Amino acid sequence: MDTRKRSLMIICFSLLMSGVAVSLQAQDLPAYKRIVKELSSARYQGRGYAKNGVRKAGRFIEKEFRKAGVDEVMTQPFCLDVNTFPGVMKMSVDGKRLVAGQDFVLREFSPGIHDECKLYHVDTLRYDSERLFADLEKPENKGALVVCDFWFTYKHSADFKRLQSAECANAGLIYTWETPLKFYKAYAEKVADKPVIWTMADAVRGAKSARMDIDNRFYKDYKSNNVIACVRGERHDSCYVFTAHYDHLGNLGRKVFYAGANDNASGTASIITLAAYFAKNKPPYDVWFIAFSGEDTNLRGSTYFVEHPIVPLENIKYLFNIDMVGDNNPQLYCELSEKGMPAFPLWEKLNEKGGYFTSLNRGELAANSDHYPFAVRGVPCIFVENKEGDAFPFYHTTEDNWQHAVTDSYEPLFRLVVDFISSY
Repeated sequence: MDTRKRSLMIICFSLLMSGVAVSLQAQDLPAYKRIVKELSSARYQGRGYAKNGVRKAGRFIEKEFRKAGVDEVMTQPFCLDVNTFPGVMKMSVDGKRLVAGQDFVLREFSPGIHDECKLYHVDTLRYDSERLFADLEKPENKGALVVCDFWFTYKHSADFKRLQSAECANAGLIYTWETPLKFYKAYAEKVADKPVIWTMADAVRGAKSARMDIDNRFYKDYKSNNVIACVRGERHDSCYVFTAHYDHLGNLGRKVFYAGANDNASGTASIITLAAYFAKNKPPYDVWFIAFSGEDTNLRGSTYFVEHPIVPLENIKYLFNIDMVGDNNPQLYCELSEKGMPAFPLWEKLNEKGGYFTSLNRGELAANSDHYPFAVRGVPCIFVENKEGDAFPFYHTTEDNWQHAVTDSYEPLFRLVVDFISSY
């Protein structure tokens, strides 16, 4: 073989190996799994506020961004008011002990309660609003807990909102719910007059009384952080942004915490591994990665960011919000802002070409995650969520943990967003 042919073969082989190396760098499933497992561990206590789990998680994410080789890491502090449940969490019905997180949960705005109360069961078959309030004024029913199926209360919301107020003499409400019980939201910015407790229907059916020893703790101006990283691209006049929230539901008493492996350790791990990819593969524009706190407290972290942006919002070419993608549904759920919609055909084309998901199911834009504060301010963005798979039933329950973690959608989503940045 002459020297010229040998050189040509070496060049071709080098190019081939280079392509293989880039392909292998395209995603890092072991790193993704490691981060999800770490963030959903007991060390972070559900990444909530009462035991500083969210602060510990923020420091871990900072270290992971630096380890990824990004060009810059910073934190953006902000404050929030937040109601929590870190203390005593006991409830029994007719002397039978209920298990926190399984048999009962609290609405996020509930105050503590330490009392034994009679149970007043709403007659949903012969419901009469005037009779309900008249009954609750009777001496034998004063201070009772009103028990009713949640969906019935939803249909008669005005009456039950009144029952939540101080004007009525009931001690609070118990709403019955199907299995599994979900912690409806993480934390409230205020404390209501009365507790609202959700229980399994069987736990209170026909019961006469309930004993509760429940503590709450309200934090005023709790300091939390958005954790931000940047990979500098070839141009700096525009940028791409990847976001995911890292906070979760925290504690329900001293022993119970919500691990949040899918929601949203999965999205956080995704953007950290994306940061590592772009640190090794220089992007055409700057790429920012924002791990938001305060999502489960009404989008507080992302709202603070858009009001105090690190980069001008008008410079964002496209924003990708990754939330609850630790599942195995072959379809991917998407929401897009008005400015993000013109790119949706490209998303569909790239997905079909790559064979990543069987379809991209587009829903209506909603204030359900951190893309929303950007969307209403005219930023082109997409929200992706892999819901309705095997992990989805554990959403907002104590079972959303590493033991139930699913990783199927990580690699196809990773490749899809990398393809989009290469093509957009």
